[in-house]
Amino acid sequence: MSNGEQGGVDRRGFLAAGLGVAAAAGLGASVQAAPTATETANIQVVKDFCAAWPSHDLDRILSFFADAGSYRMTETMDPTKGREALVARIRMIINNVTQFEILDTWARGPMVVNERIDRFTSFQLTRWHGVGVFLIKNGKIVEWYDYTIESERA
Repeated sequence: MSNGEQGGVDRRGFLAAGLGVAAAAGLGASVQAAPTATETANIQVVKDFCAAWPSHDLDRILSFFADAGSYRMTETMDPTKGREALVARIRMIINNVTQFEILDTWARGPMVVNERIDRFTSFQLTRWHGVGVFLIKNGKIVEWYDYTIESERA
């Protein structure tokens, strides 16, 4: 037998066969652990928050934020920090929102990431497709930063 062979199959062949079986079974893709109870709760906070927007209820939407919450509307803008600034920023867009459609959501610890399509009536945009990154602490949004994939202007 040559070096590394056992019963006619060398280590390289054995590994290649094993990887082939794993790929065929779909095990080659990254395996994600199930979310923890905290991550599941954090995901629900973000889902409920996004679902609240079409109601145009400012108090309801603000109830999801920590007192010192911040929001960055796009990657090109500075974050809005503090309750008064947050209220002013949300007031600018709240009545124009028709839907926040969540395409995908996942969490790692206190971070929740969602891909969304936000739809608006008479605003600067009619449609915004992007990714929101949320930092959740004690069931409240501490930071919300949005990153644009594409948008449609009004």
